[in-house]
Amino acid sequence: MPRMKVMDAVMKVLESEGVKYVFGVPGAAILPFYDAMRNSSIKHLIVRHEEGGTHAADGYARATGEVGISIGTSGPAGTNMITGLYTAQADSIPIICITGQVRRDVLHKEAFQAVDIVEIAKPVCKWAVQVKEAAQMPWMFRKAFQVAREGRPGPVLIDLPLDVQQAEIEYDPALDEPLPLPAVAPNRARLRRAVELLLAAERPMILAGGGIVLANAAPELAALAEYLNIPVTPTLMGKGVFPEDHPLYAGIVGIQTQQRFANAIFLESDCILAVGARFADRHTGKLDVYRGERTFIHIDIEPTQIGRVFEPDLGIVSDAKLALHGLLDEARAMTPARESNGWVARVQELKGSLQRRDDFDAVPIKAPRVYRELNNFFDADTMFVTAIGLYQIWSGQFQRSYKPRHYMVCGQAGPLGWEVSACTGAKLGCPDKQVVGVVGDYSFQFLMEEVAVAVQYRVPFVLVMINNAYMGLIRMAELPYDMKYEVGLGYETEGGNDIGIDHCKVMEAMGALAIRVTEPGQIQPALAWAVRESNERGLPALVEVITEREENAAMGPALNAIREWHPLPEAVALASETTA
Repeated sequence: MPRMKVMDAVMKVLESEGVKYVFGVPGAAILPFYDAMRNSSIKHLIVRHEEGGTHAADGYARATGEVGISIGTSGPAGTNMITGLYTAQADSIPIICITGQVRRDVLHKEAFQAVDIVEIAKPVCKWAVQVKEAAQMPWMFRKAFQVAREGRPGPVLIDLPLDVQQAEIEYDPALDEPLPLPAVAPNRARLRRAVELLLAAERPMILAGGGIVLANAAPELAALAEYLNIPVTPTLMGKGVFPEDHPLYAGIVGIQTQQRFANAIFLESDCILAVGARFADRHTGKLDVYRGERTFIHIDIEPTQIGRVFEPDLGIVSDAKLALHGLLDEARAMTPARESNGWVARVQELKGSLQRRDDFDAVPIKAPRVYRELNNFFDADTMFVTAIGLYQIWSGQFQRSYKPRHYMVCGQAGPLGWEVSACTGAKLGCPDKQVVGVVGDYSFQFLMEEVAVAVQYRVPFVLVMINNAYMGLIRMAELPYDMKYEVGLGYETEGGNDIGIDHCKVMEAMGALAIRVTEPGQIQPALAWAVRESNERGLPALVEVITEREENAAMGPALNAIREWHPLPEAVALASETTA
């Protein structure tokens, strides 16, 4: 068996697992890893903050379905990664964070930048481990990839003491390969029972969660829905898994990221087939309203998700792709393809009558108008990235998506600052795609230094900023506090609106591109400029849209909130307006 440096063996493992890009910040305790990487085929992007590195790995993983990799040294590098690990765990994203560590003989002596990062990371990881013996290193990395990918995907942290990184081991790459991923197949009797429940229902719906995206099961979803003629409502994490122009598309249900027609349709339903969804609180709202008298069938690859929020009438543990394929097989054996019926007609009726307006011409610009322009300008092949705040809620309500992995959102953890790094990772993973990040002014400022990374490595994408300079979600009247915090600094546009810092100058200072928009008619020309210049020059470009300061999104505590609960007069008006 040939001998080699243990970090050279690790690079062979990473290459054979398909790693092309890693995101990180070098430091003393991780230098042997970096030294070995110089002789590998892996490209490293040096980020400006370790949290940004985790979000870039996250964006890469969401866009490609592969494992994203983030690297940091000991001490604060690892603690800076915790938010990214939590984000990946919450949304079931496979990433691996690799940290350096002080030598084993000083771990217990409060050495410089020595921290027990494994214990810190365990609550936000599928697996966190410190490699104490060099001979275990190749297997530990193989196991990390297996854990990140198998079952419900998620993050892994591997901590590498400096002295272990400097060792030599016996290792032959020709005798090593990725570990297998066991299939989680469904119980056929339960599938048959699920089809029986669907056929007996008068108004069934399929709730398509992010698990369908992760399982690459969009074709199977469409085939089942079309065969049984069942309307499909995706969750926010499932957005894009079913095309929004499909006749069976029934919108997004929820209390924040939702459509009025989708909630109305859901409230009339009598049977829900939920696949790869976890019934998050922003989706369900009040459980008594959500649960109602409906029959629920819950399919998930993670057994502990079944019954976690409420007990379903039927639970099935399975990979989403295998379950949907099996359901279609059972359906074909039990019934001919079903024709369109009164329920599908009712769905179309509600979709046509409960649309929200987005054609406002007012100045300052209303946020729905921004999403109208995005929908009209970009095609179905565009990859959208967005994070948390009012702009995420408006995005869920107004933005359209047609393909899986083309709408990426940090849905559960909701870390501000996620978008720029996620755009970088997504664009590297899918270089032929147009990547567009929809950001808020305050979120952008959390990790805006990561724009410099995209500039340095010539990673082009477009950022569209919804800027009301007002921390709008925090001061909304749904909270029992008078939170009127502002984020302006006295910088004013020609119209006299305080917009906080000059984001355009920030972009330009880092070598990127930027343009500001204050009127609705300027949005599409600005988008055209940003796309052209970004792609021609290989740089990120910002379109900053100055929007109405105190505008709210229509939302409430339950699915019927659109009828019974409105926080402010302007929200009432926005919720009640429909397109002619």
